[in-house]
Amino acid sequence: MERIAIFPGSFDPFTRGHAALVDEALNLFDRVVIGIGNNTSKQGLLSVENRQRLIDDVYAAEPRVEARIYTGLTGEFAETVGACAIIRGVRNTTDFEYERTMEATNHRIYPEITTVMLFTPAPVADISSSTVREVLSFGRSVEEFLPRGIDINEYL
Repeated sequence: MERIAIFPGSFDPFTRGHAALVDEALNLFDRVVIGIGNNTSKQGLLSVENRQRLIDDVYAAEPRVEARIYTGLTGEFAETVGACAIIRGVRNTTDFEYERTMEATNHRIYPEITTVMLFTPAPVADISSSTVREVLSFGRSVEEFLPRGIDINEYL
């Protein structure tokens, strides 16, 4: 049976840190579905469609990864795609505390779905989407924060 994990988030934009977690998840699961949360009350840098297009471009040569836009509860999305696990990235203790609380809630509602916390590798642990957005707002290049070959201007 195929082991599918989801990796949910806003991915606004998708960074090298996110890509490192997907790479690690591919060592543990047969397939990773990147779930792009669509919070209609938030105005982001990229439209959800362009976030999906960016991720699709990053993984064009990797058939075990796909990106999907979703709304609603993450556990419902996991059930929809047949996932057995939710991947969550942890950069620091603040992330860990937040993710531990989310794991407990998800476990109560969806006990058959396991949350797997992966530590973001040190070389990219300082990268966050909010930092990328801030650097970009000052007109600076964000190339070093994004997966190789991605020009953010193609998705704005």
